[in-house]
Amino acid sequence: MTIRFDRPVSHAARAARLIASFALVLCGVILVGHRFGPLETPYFVLLMLISAGFAAVAVLLAVIGLTQLWRVAAIGGVSAFRALIYAALPLVIVGIGVERYWTRPAIYDVSTDLVDAPEWLAAPQAKQIWLPARHFVTAEDREAQYAAYPALTGRRYEGAIDRVLEAVRKVAKDNHITIVKAEGADVVDPNGYEKPKRRAPRQNQTPTPDDTAVTDMPDVVPVPTPRPFRDGVADLIRQNSDVVLQGEIRTRLLGLNFDVLIRLREEAETTLVDVRVASRYGQDDLGISANIAETYLKALDAELLGIAGS
Repeated sequence: MTIRFDRPVSHAARAARLIASFALVLCGVILVGHRFGPLETPYFVLLMLISAGFAAVAVLLAVIGLTQLWRVAAIGGVSAFRALIYAALPLVIVGIGVERYWTRPAIYDVSTDLVDAPEWLAAPQAKQIWLPARHFVTAEDREAQYAAYPALTGRRYEGAIDRVLEAVRKVAKDNHITIVKAEGADVVDPNGYEKPKRRAPRQNQTPTPDDTAVTDMPDVVPVPTPRPFRDGVADLIRQNSDVVLQGEIRTRLLGLNFDVLIRLREEAETTLVDVRVASRYGQDDLGISANIAETYLKALDAELLGIAGS
């Protein structure tokens, strides 16, 4: 007589596979909807947490299924293994966010100038929906920034401000920063695209002098008199001579929105460049603002290689 052994079935393992599949599909839809669609960031965060919650339940059930496989040889080992793979993506995304939340300072705004941060040309506006209301940046926030990112400082370049401004625009474009507003720059387009060319003069008409046909300008434009570092007159001069560019950027993978402010200030025979970056949603940028600012400044250093000062 043939003896047949009936293996038990692990319902936990099969349930884990179904729940993990749902979590993975939900995570994919959320990522696409936020990066390329109309899904707003507060809803993106909420749905990602829900997706990670389903993935965590699936992992727990998969562990139960693997335990039953080990103890009683229950059917479901493949389903449990697939559940662990499917649950990895949402758990990794949320896990990285949680790790950054606990290890980075609870700030959403960073600036290379901790004392006199550049002012927004147009204050960023965004509905926080279920996220807590934003608070104004305080001195404590700036101290927390300095403690976490002491190397995040402005750059000083020897050269005329228009030369540095050209490099600032080019690097902003290369880093996918869209300039939406400019102040202090005599340009038609804030992104610095070329102005329309002059039309050729008609026959029997005196040609208009072209101010571009001049000899090369020197790299360093001297300032007749030194400016005081800090007083009312110096502040007024700086307000009139500063060039400020405001732009926006989205992270490549998750599509998170950040606002960027770039200020160029002429001081003596040098040009000082400061950058301010702020997340548009939430009170914690998870360290992304500092990464954006540091990446931009390093690219600007490379573009203006050889003229960066301390």
